[in-house]
Amino acid sequence: MNVRQRQTSALRRMLNFNQPSAKLGGQSGEPQWKVLVYDRCGQDIISPLLSVKELRDAGVTLHQLLHSDRECIPDVPAIYFVLPTEDNIKRIAKDLGDHLYESYYFNFITAVSRSLLEDLAQAAITSQAVTQIHKVVDQYLHFISLEEDMFTLRPQNADAASYYEINRADVKDTEMEQTISIIVEGLFSYFVTVGSVPIIRCPRGNAAEMVAERLDKKLRENVRDPRNSLFNALDSSQPLVVGLQRPLLILLDRNMDLTTPLHHTWTYQALAHDVLKLKLNNIEIEDPSEQATPGAHGGAIPKKKKKSFDLNSSTDKLWQIHRGSPFPTVAEAIQEDLDDYRTKEVEVSRLKNAMGLEGEDENAAISLLSDNTAKLTSAMSSLPELLQRKRFLDMHTTIATALLEFIKARKLDLYFETEEKLMSRSALEQSLLEILNDPEAGTGEDKLRLIIIAIICDPSMSDGDIDQYSEVLSKCGVELEAIKYIRRWRTYSTLPAASIHSSGGGTKTVSMFSKLMSQASSFAMEGVKNLVVKKHKLPATRIADALMEQKSSQEVENYRYFDPKLIKHTESVPRSKAPSSEAVVFMIGGGNYIEYQNLQDYAKGSKKISYGCSQVLNAKEFVQQLTQLGQEMR
Repeated sequence: MNVRQRQTSALRRMLNFNQPSAKLGGQSGEPQWKVLVYDRCGQDIISPLLSVKELRDAGVTLHQLLHSDRECIPDVPAIYFVLPTEDNIKRIAKDLGDHLYESYYFNFITAVSRSLLEDLAQAAITSQAVTQIHKVVDQYLHFISLEEDMFTLRPQNADAASYYEINRADVKDTEMEQTISIIVEGLFSYFVTVGSVPIIRCPRGNAAEMVAERLDKKLRENVRDPRNSLFNALDSSQPLVVGLQRPLLILLDRNMDLTTPLHHTWTYQALAHDVLKLKLNNIEIEDPSEQATPGAHGGAIPKKKKKSFDLNSSTDKLWQIHRGSPFPTVAEAIQEDLDDYRTKEVEVSRLKNAMGLEGEDENAAISLLSDNTAKLTSAMSSLPELLQRKRFLDMHTTIATALLEFIKARKLDLYFETEEKLMSRSALEQSLLEILNDPEAGTGEDKLRLIIIAIICDPSMSDGDIDQYSEVLSKCGVELEAIKYIRRWRTYSTLPAASIHSSGGGTKTVSMFSKLMSQASSFAMEGVKNLVVKKHKLPATRIADALMEQKSSQEVENYRYFDPKLIKHTESVPRSKAPSSEAVVFMIGGGNYIEYQNLQDYAKGSKKISYGCSQVLNAKEFVQQLTQLGQEMR
């Protein structure tokens, strides 16, 4: 069972009053109706996993935010799913005082402290509601599952645990402690949910090392207490086995690779995240079918109505297969599915018409009618599946069409190809200055991202060259604070020059699929390059490969080793050269779908690698954080 399934199962159990699903609804089999109350964090955890329909199937008639105005429903039980914070406990105390619900089941996302628990108990006594509180449970679910092998700790708009918060010059020790605590708590929740104690590896001298030390201590303390251990299923009395069963947790700091989060990508999911702001598996796209309405002075003002789409790899086959595919491949797959659907749709229509046939030969007519009836019955039985497929196809056609418009308008294929060549140290077809001076080549932000990648990938680039690029960017109206920060970062970076490049990267251009170039295609791909990405390893994937395969590499030779199951802490790596088949790569300071997909491409068939990050950032958000850091430089 993967982490997404485990977290979903834990949420379903919580919605069944922390009883196994087999006991759902007692004798009748019908779920007991209840109200679900969550805070913003709880909402973010639930939304990628359970739809409104699935909540209704679990008996949730109403789901509301804790700090919203809620009406009294005195004959219904309430399930709370919130962080154990002082503000939340105060609001819960108010709910108890107002006697909003029949009974209360308090589920805290992470462990509630003794002092807050005492505050809750005091509020229950004061409100004479002690008998109404049926359960108080620590759920240890303080992370967000986005895919079966990807998770994050914070939503995109959260400042805590961001690259900016960790790297700003005036960060206080207390603030850094709070950030480290958030990350440790989230990782601890993750491993409690998957039910395993990891072996931890991390670099020295950065936030990753601080997280590793604190997490090792927290895991060690929990494993040592057999009565209260959350890992009892592992039977900690057994001798340590360094092998394939325990995952390797690889903690990385964002500073080890600043090019990937800025990179213009070419794969479906990463492109949707970069261009369409994919958030918690949901995309909002302006509806092109909406007509513009005339403005006050006769001008046309388009409506801002948007369509919302939920992307779920467990139910959507096309998304499951092609979310990591290059965009032209996705467009072809959608076109093929559309053609296949239309063929089946025509067949159903033809059978319907055939049912009304009248022939001179009665026996032939009856025989043909019988044959068509069987075919139509078969077609009608598959109609619900066909309709769902049509819904997914319409969704992907809308998303892909929106992406195609951005690709053409901003020449994203040109940026992707140029950056791939910079990162693999290949010769450029077009100089950077030519691209910067082309008014049709992307936005100012696109050009800024390209130049930052060029600066990082070429440590020998002179200050004069950087000034020249900066001057052109400034004429385009681009703020240069991000470049200012990168200049300082480059001065202090201790990374070897080779580590900032992707190994074996680059692209090649092949002819566009004939199906996409035909007049019947839903996608007008003229002018868009069909770029095929050559297999390559990004820095995070290279490090994962070196640590999992026990390779001797300059990049990982100083990585620390922690095993929370060992009674005595030791820094020495076991002599066993047995490779690890399972790992969790966690990026502190922000991750992205490009790294996630690169790791999955590497792991295919032979390994299981999950990817986590403190928050999922697209390039625009990462540039904003770099700009903030540049603005604060004195």
